Amino acid sequence: MKEKRDEIIILRTTKTEKNRIYEKMLGMGIRSLSAYIRKMALDGYCLNLDLPQLRRMAYLLQMCSNNLNQYAKAANENGRVYAADIEDLRQRLDELIDIGRQILSRLAEL
Repeated sequence: MKEKRDEIIILRTTKTEKNRIYEKMLGMGIRSLSAYIRKMALDGYCLNLDLPQLRRMAYLLQMCSNNLNQYAKAANENGRVYAADIEDLRQRLDELIDIGRQILSRLAEL
């Protein structure tokens, strides 16, 4: 059962500090001031991992999975696997590996 949040903390800021807090909160893509302040107070940081490479990688993984299933089905039905299909899949997997390395490199910079 989720614990009820019924305790209140009052925080006084200047107008400038309040504006900076809202700018940082919105910059992280967080819409709830309460959630942002709670996260920062408990963990000390918030990360916004909006990596376009991650979206591309997820898309390619989905496409590779679909293609692999189609290749396996065709191989089971007629007993043949075409070299062009395997090469296409290999190229997509190579791209996925490259994107994965880029993502890990960017995460290591954080």
